[in-house]
Amino acid sequence: MFEFRKCTHRTASFSAASETSRPHSHSPIIHIPRAEIAMAAPLLWQNFKVLVARYPIMRGMISYSLIWPTGSLIQQTVEGRRWGTYDWWRVLRFSMYGGLFVAPTLYGWVKISSAMWPQTSLRTGVIKAAVETISYTPGAMTCFYFIMSLLESKTVEEAVAEVGKKFLPTYKVALSVWPLVATINFTLIPERNRVPFISACSLCWTCFLAYMKHLEHHEVDSAI
Repeated sequence: MFEFRKCTHRTASFSAASETSRPHSHSPIIHIPRAEIAMAAPLLWQNFKVLVARYPIMRGMISYSLIWPTGSLIQQTVEGRRWGTYDWWRVLRFSMYGGLFVAPTLYGWVKISSAMWPQTSLRTGVIKAAVETISYTPGAMTCFYFIMSLLESKTVEEAVAEVGKKFLPTYKVALSVWPLVATINFTLIPERNRVPFISACSLCWTCFLAYMKHLEHHEVDSAI
């Protein structure tokens, strides 16, 4: 009987000590006044505008990371998909490719071409458009089909096969579109706005690329 009471006493003491030493399980909730949030929002927006103005490449990356998935969504809508059936992984792939690959490479091409031909005459614009058509455009199309295929978890051999099947039909269409767009871009648009201008013009082109990308190989010849 004595031993039972002694153990009970020790248990009670241990429980009391544990309760005393145990940290409080409910951490205090920090409430941020709405007024402070309202004051911080304009400051964050101002800092964002300064950052974008300082690094023009960011404007292109933001534009392309939005326009390319929008093109994919438009193409899927034409394809017959709706909100519950959209392929969101496909949309994400287009966003990543547009923002992280197309915009930086296009920005680099614009900087190089502007350094090589700094004038803004019609003649210079035509030269830039011609050089872009035979240099940047083929490389961009090859990278599109190859990299997007890899992002779909296809093998390198499958990616190469897709480039070989779809490059030439796509390039033929590009020859009828991009020389005119590039001439306007290099001739009439200020350099700091050229990547956003091209990104806006590329929305319809992105829809076409999305259409071509998801054609089966045997459907390419009859599609164009």
